[in-house]
Amino acid sequence: MKILYFHQYFHTPRAVSGIRSYEMAQALIKAGHSVTMVCGVSSSGVYDIPLWKGNVRRGYIDGIEVIQFPVKMSNYYSLLRRTVSFWSFAFNSIMIALREDYDLLFATSTPLTAALPGVVMKYFRKKPFVFEVRDLWPELPREMGVIKNPVVLGAMSFLEWISYRKADACVGLSPGIVEGIKKRAPKDLPVAMIPNASDLDLFVPGKREDLRIDGVSERDFVGVFTGTHGIANGLNAALDVALELKKRNRKDIKIVLIGDGREKPCLEKRAADQQLDNVIFKGRIPHLELAKMLGRFDVGLMLLANVPAFYYGTSPNKFFDYISSGIPVINNYPGWLADMITEYQFGVAIAPNDPVAFADALCYLADNPSKAQEMGRRARKVAEKRFSREDLASELVALINKWEHRVAGYEYRLEDQTL
Repeated sequence: MKILYFHQYFHTPRAVSGIRSYEMAQALIKAGHSVTMVCGVSSSGVYDIPLWKGNVRRGYIDGIEVIQFPVKMSNYYSLLRRTVSFWSFAFNSIMIALREDYDLLFATSTPLTAALPGVVMKYFRKKPFVFEVRDLWPELPREMGVIKNPVVLGAMSFLEWISYRKADACVGLSPGIVEGIKKRAPKDLPVAMIPNASDLDLFVPGKREDLRIDGVSERDFVGVFTGTHGIANGLNAALDVALELKKRNRKDIKIVLIGDGREKPCLEKRAADQQLDNVIFKGRIPHLELAKMLGRFDVGLMLLANVPAFYYGTSPNKFFDYISSGIPVINNYPGWLADMITEYQFGVAIAPNDPVAFADALCYLADNPSKAQEMGRRARKVAEKRFSREDLASELVALINKWEHRVAGYEYRLEDQTL
């Protein structure tokens, strides 16, 4: 089949962000399908494709045909500018969906407007539409207080509602997302849970002595956070912990924050003002380079703002990178990941907004290296058993393959799937 795949934030392994769509596209191609990826311009993206028709790029990356609009996006954009970017991408995507030859349309959020090509095409071309939901909107922005206007929230709620009704199937990345879809979708809509995954061949356990970061000695115990430095990530919690560690005179414990985002300048200023020399800021690191170094850290830090919608409604890439790299995880919010950490004992789950408990967890792991290493081994086993990229990509391929008979003109039935 010819699959038209929409993802505004598409990245390759040479970029510095998650590569779920790249890996899923590769799995679909391996299964015999052709994939055309439609995307925008991200500040962290890497695209080696020729110019086509002015500023629009079109070409092939590793077997994936890519159509890239000159629609930019950055973590530093204001809400208004992000909204303009979302709608600009949606409009251009609809135009592509009207012109391109394809058998199935696959769209992945965020943003929610990514579903618009599929919704519109249901009226014009009647092609199968599969919608992958990475975050629940408007639930998340409403609970975070980012969007308060009732008219805007109502419009988003309507778009969510119609997206589920026009989709032929949905994919959710976490238990909460799947549950949220089922609450608003028709009862007979197939919904599969396919979370983010671990690249087991890419992110592998490493040797602590090979870690080379300015400000870190071989004797230090080092926790790492990777990813966006935004409001949702709640990274002031990391600085609260660093302050608590300084009070305890635990100079042997360092916190490394890798990434970028709108909150980073404020975080750096606070660290400087409070003389938190146990916090080290690093810029964004390309995916392939990060994979080589992540397993050299002592513990991975899962940090999010204390927003209930996050508890079961997120599937952060960093978590799966940590466990694939064989390092234990400290998680500071409740939910399905915290439950998993507790069940399989590969880290420590603590309550939100509790720097004392967080510092206790770091000190415990630093003072008990053999237990921390055993937790890391358990983490890797969980990654291998439950979150292999190859296995989870196969689930998406199996879901897509169910449409081949319909495309050929036959009857079909798509069963409900869960992980």
